[in-house]
Amino acid sequence: MFASPTIARRDRGAQLKALAIAAALTASAWPVVAQETARTVFLPVANEAAPKLHVSPPEPEALARGVAIVPYRLENFRVLPIFGPAAAAVSPRAGHLHVTVDDLPWHWADAGATDAVVVAGLPAGRHRVLLEIATPDHRVIEGRTVDFVVPASPAAAHANH
Repeated sequence: MFASPTIARRDRGAQLKALAIAAALTASAWPVVAQETARTVFLPVANEAAPKLHVSPPEPEALARGVAIVPYRLENFRVLPIFGPAAAAVSPRAGHLHVTVDDLPWHWADAGATDAVVVAGLPAGRHRVLLEIATPDHRVIEGRTVDFVVPASPAAAHANH
C-alpha cells in the first residue's frame, strides 16, 4: 500500500527534473514574450487605434423582471478604476464608462469591466440607456444608446383588474 523510500526518491527526482526543464523553457522564452509585448501593446496613446464601443440590446428574460442587462464590448480600450488627468496617458488606453438612464441629467461611472451594465427596478414602459467611453479625466470619446421596452409584468397587470 505504501511506496518504498527508493521508489519515492525516484519519483521525486523525475518531478524535479520536469520542473527544471519547464523553468528552463520558460526562461528562454521570456525575452521573446517581453519583446513582443513591448512592441505590439505598449504604444504612446496618440499612436493607438481609436476605441470602439459595441452595445447589444438588453436580455429579454431579465427585462420581463424589470431589469435591463445591457451587454457591451470594447475594442482598443480597457475599463479600469483609474481617474484623473495623470491616468489619461496610460497605455494601452484605459478609462471607464459613463451610464445615463432615460436621459436623466446625471450619470454614474462604471469602472468594473464586467462586459454588461445592469439597471434594476425599471417600471414597465420605454427606456433608454446611454453608454459612453470616458477617459480617466471624464472626457467622452464615444457613446452608444440602446432603446428598449420593459413589458408590463403579469402580476401587475393582474392586480389592476
